[in-house]
Amino acid sequence: MEKTQSSGEFSESQRAGLDVRQADQDRTLAGIHRLEAMLAAAAPGREQEWRSEVLAALVALEEATAEEADNAQAPDSLLSDLARTQPWLRNRVRGVRLQYQQIRHSLGSLRKEMEEATGPAVGGVLTGLRHQRARESDLIYEAYYDAFRADLATEANRKTPTDRHQPTDKPEQDND
Repeated sequence: MEKTQSSGEFSESQRAGLDVRQADQDRTLAGIHRLEAMLAAAAPGREQEWRSEVLAALVALEEATAEEADNAQAPDSLLSDLARTQPWLRNRVRGVRLQYQQIRHSLGSLRKEMEEATGPAVGGVLTGLRHQRARESDLIYEAYYDAFRADLATEANRKTPTDRHQPTDKPEQDND
């Protein structure tokens, strides 16, 4: 991570990278949940409708993970920042990026299976995707802590005027 600020805070580019990563993760998680819901909705007598719904959810997840993988490859991504500023983590960054490729390939194969009307092994791909997301998060949290000796979750929760993820449903607290 760029060590431009000694107080353990993100630079503007790091905060922007974190925002992009969070949006990617949110989009992918929504795709996972949608696909899981469609898989759980299977019912006798409506197999064709179910297959169409699963295929649509699979396509949406495939698009979300493709965008997430593309953003992770970008020169200004958090993973690129880690590889550039913390060389001992380059192999792990490379591993996370390779795992994105494997997941994209698996999702593409599943989509083809669904289009050909054969039984998919969707559960295994979802497990792999969850593992990849956890691996990437662990890498980023570890690198941030190593660079700043501060917890990333605490830093990420700090609100800034440009923060696009401010909660709107939290009640204001009285300080009486």
